[in-house]
Amino acid sequence: MERLLVTEDGSHSLYSSQFNQQYHSLQGALNESRHIYINLGLQPVLSQSENPVHVFEMGFGTGLNAFLAWQLADALQRQVIYTTIEAYPVDLTEAALLNYESESGGTGFMQLHESAWGEPNRLSDYFTFRKEQVHLQNFTTNEIFDVVFYDAFDPRAQPELWSAEIFTRVAAQTAAGGVLVTYSSKGIVKRALAAAGFKVERHKGPGRKTHVLKAIRI
Repeated sequence: MERLLVTEDGSHSLYSSQFNQQYHSLQGALNESRHIYINLGLQPVLSQSENPVHVFEMGFGTGLNAFLAWQLADALQRQVIYTTIEAYPVDLTEAALLNYESESGGTGFMQLHESAWGEPNRLSDYFTFRKEQVHLQNFTTNEIFDVVFYDAFDPRAQPELWSAEIFTRVAAQTAAGGVLVTYSSKGIVKRALAAAGFKVERHKGPGRKTHVLKAIRI
């Protein structure tokens, strides 16, 4: 069972007792997601490509990243095909308590959580959404992604999801020149991404966080 948290920017997060981690930075869930996954990851790609942009998210979690990506796709009127996986889905009752609509100005948040698993859901003219309940190690697809949101729990909680081996699997599904963004800037993460065939860049983090990572598939 998760526990509702209020982060510094007023937006909610959840605490996972299973992993002893919160889902977002306590400095601000909404600010963190916008800074890393939208502003650093998705928006530059959408601005540069006229083709539909395929996004893969490791860790659907509360659904905040997907919700913001949907809002951006609609605002820019650009096609986003969004695939996300989650091994431990948030309970619908808890999801309904999250204040992301009021904090972001968007609508339709619960459609993400209520959408059927394992099939594409066209949520707007510009946003197609698919979620799979599966561990990354067991996830298979023929799709090639332009943007990867890597949002697993911290390497201390899920070390198996931050290895060169797992990033090599992700790299195989990432287009040449494709972008992976993540909140973790730890040395082990940078080295694992580089070993998997990514060019790793360190960028300023949101709020008081010093750095986050953006990695380009070579």
